[in-house]
Amino acid sequence: MLTNVRLPNEKRPFGQRPLWRDLILFRISGRQGIIFGMMVYQSIRSGLLTGFLSVLSTCAAFATEAVQFKGANDQTLLTGFLSVPTGSNKVPAVVFLHGCSGLGGAGQIYATYTAWARYLNDAGYAVLMIDSAGPRGFRATCGPSEARRVMYRERPGDAYAALAFLQSSSRIDPARISLMGWSQGGGITLLTIVSKSIGRPIPPPAHDFRAAIALYPSACSDRLQSRPSTDVEPGSWSPVAPLLVLQGDADNWTKPRPCIVFIEAARNRGEPVEIIVYPDAVHSFDAPDMPLRERLGATTADGEAPLVGTNEAARSDAFARVLRFLKDNASTK
Repeated sequence: MLTNVRLPNEKRPFGQRPLWRDLILFRISGRQGIIFGMMVYQSIRSGLLTGFLSVLSTCAAFATEAVQFKGANDQTLLTGFLSVPTGSNKVPAVVFLHGCSGLGGAGQIYATYTAWARYLNDAGYAVLMIDSAGPRGFRATCGPSEARRVMYRERPGDAYAALAFLQSSSRIDPARISLMGWSQGGGITLLTIVSKSIGRPIPPPAHDFRAAIALYPSACSDRLQSRPSTDVEPGSWSPVAPLLVLQGDADNWTKPRPCIVFIEAARNRGEPVEIIVYPDAVHSFDAPDMPLRERLGATTADGEAPLVGTNEAARSDAFARVLRFLKDNASTK
């Protein structure tokens, strides 16, 4: 039986109303002030914030701090949005890796990511949402392109740069940081946590990612996670942390069957991996209040329009299951 999960502030999710109506708590580098939404709205209209998402919360209870940190090999100055539970020190944290559409648009972070961030904050976890597209000058990278190849090649390094950034903070427990990705970000999660990751620095961090979650991940197959695509020998993919994969069985964009075969084969080799497949769920099943529809501007490998939309039963179970997984694998020291 699937469990109902109460999600905070979902009656009017951030991203579904004009930005200027919100009273925003905005913090950068520890400096804090109140900015009225009309000022932010006018700044966006005038182009002053182009390429830099102005996030933020619908209320002071969910304040998001805009941060910047260097990517792997100092090649890219990455933008991130950090939310830390108030009144806590040395908390566990989760790094978010967005899908091919980017972290957001029109001055807003997509509601899927803010809903998860609020939920995990309420449970005591800090969240760092990385924008891997904007700092590289990219928009969506959903179809075959050089930009998409760059994202797959460089984003594992983004994940480890985010890990190092969080580990430098006095507010975060450096030994309890996990990774969570959606769609393309889910595929990047698999490329990041593999023992032969192209993103892991040398020497490796004293504390690697503690756990990982991938929702409807791309590139979830032995073919795409091993040679010649990576340095991993076929049939030997091995993660450095426990992995939970959440997939819809009606997903026509990141199809479930190759991922099931891949994850089950790894599990049979003794790897700490698990896949949950939700009946009738399509891509983006965890999005809040998204009607079932065709995704515009993208096609599947079969030339179809991807189907996206909320599946309430799958979404409810996913929120509860992810929290249990994190508590089991990343909450204790």
